[in-house]
Amino acid sequence: MSPSKPPCILVVDDDLDMLAFLAKMLTRKGGYEVAVARCAEEALDKVQTEPPAAILTDIKMPGMSGLAFLQRMRTLDPAVTTVLMTGHGTIEMAVQALKDGAYDFVEKPFDNERILYALDRAVERTRLMRENARLQDQLSEQEYVCGFVGRSRRLQQTLELLHRVARSNVTVLIQGESGTGKELAAKALHRLSQRGNRPMITVNCPALPEHILESELFGYRRGAFTGADRDKTGLFVEADGSTILLDEIADIPVSVQTKLLRVLQEKEVQPLGQNRTFGVDVRVIASTNQDLEAKIRRGEFREDLFYRLKVMTVTMPSLAAIASDIPLLAQHFLDRYSCEYGRGHLEFSTEALQSLIQHNWPGNVRELQNTINRSVLLCGHSVIEPADLWDEADPLPELAATADFPDNMAAASFEQLSYQKAKNTLLHRFNAAYLSQALRSSSGNVTAAARACGMERQAFQRLLRRHNIDSRSFRDG
Repeated sequence: MSPSKPPCILVVDDDLDMLAFLAKMLTRKGGYEVAVARCAEEALDKVQTEPPAAILTDIKMPGMSGLAFLQRMRTLDPAVTTVLMTGHGTIEMAVQALKDGAYDFVEKPFDNERILYALDRAVERTRLMRENARLQDQLSEQEYVCGFVGRSRRLQQTLELLHRVARSNVTVLIQGESGTGKELAAKALHRLSQRGNRPMITVNCPALPEHILESELFGYRRGAFTGADRDKTGLFVEADGSTILLDEIADIPVSVQTKLLRVLQEKEVQPLGQNRTFGVDVRVIASTNQDLEAKIRRGEFREDLFYRLKVMTVTMPSLAAIASDIPLLAQHFLDRYSCEYGRGHLEFSTEALQSLIQHNWPGNVRELQNTINRSVLLCGHSVIEPADLWDEADPLPELAATADFPDNMAAASFEQLSYQKAKNTLLHRFNAAYLSQALRSSSGNVTAAARACGMERQAFQRLLRRHNIDSRSFRDG
């Protein structure tokens, strides 16, 4: 099997000697394929023939300047990441270019490691941007009808099940952790069914006290109890011909469970204070984030009702089970809230996307959505960085770049932390110490350190950035 083709860097400069130097250095030290152009006009032709992984361009050139070239590239292919080269007197221009969409800049005379570091990050950003665009294009109209965003196999299996079940009238029990989209799944079942042209009735079971929940579900006649000064139509009658969602059904009191069982068995309801019953044609969907079988063992949930509800079960996947969909979901929420708040062209940095993918999400998709919502609202610049995603009160611990391997990893040293925070802290200490030792052994040579660790140079660089380690501090002299 032939090795994969290395990423291509397009270098743009009117200085032939500079082009030759950069082409040689990027090929030998960075392992990149390099294309060169002597002016921006020539570069535009090359970009349209074969889009590069990143662009390294001078600012001052005859004809079209590097800044004008940057603007053209933003229109032509916004996924391609551009790094600017600056000489004397152009630093202010480079800073302005960053605000206009450039990813980074390097100063002449060059530090080779600085150029390679900037281009490694640029190539990774381009890859993520293109991957996100590809996945967005693959989202089918069917998925948008259901309201879900994602291409993971686990989510696709769930969507296929929803489509098959929607065509029938069977009772459905939707299970899953909080924040996994149980209500969204219920809405999809209703919308895709023959009842979809009528409004679905949703009942938040835990929000209503027992006596109110019973009267809301089944209705009552005037005089049925103190304060009942008029007849009330119950929600089951209102949902006749449509669908009713009993959200978090595990919290329904046992007395109400008995009457609910009659509705499922006999397809009829009896209002409070009424001797006769009324037939109803209602499709029942129930949802829960609790273990109903455990509640049955404790006598808190009727077993016969459980099996009436569990004619068909749909289990919503946790975000951990569909982790490959995180970039798509994050971009989806970014687009939504950018439009809602009028924030224009916001985007994620490479590090921010990696941070989202690596994060533990106990609150699942809802927590991810809230995180992006807050970030869009509070971010003060055009690129969302990791610091914009997380609360400042819970940062990673700061460690010196020369940290040694921790001698004491006993559980007692983490007793004040939650399990997740303790694990993250320990992993951070290990990574910082391991990477620092590798750099110390190679006298700060990133390529040699990565090779000794059995890693690709770009992957090693990403870890250094994640743990705030500067390879230059390990160089001799």
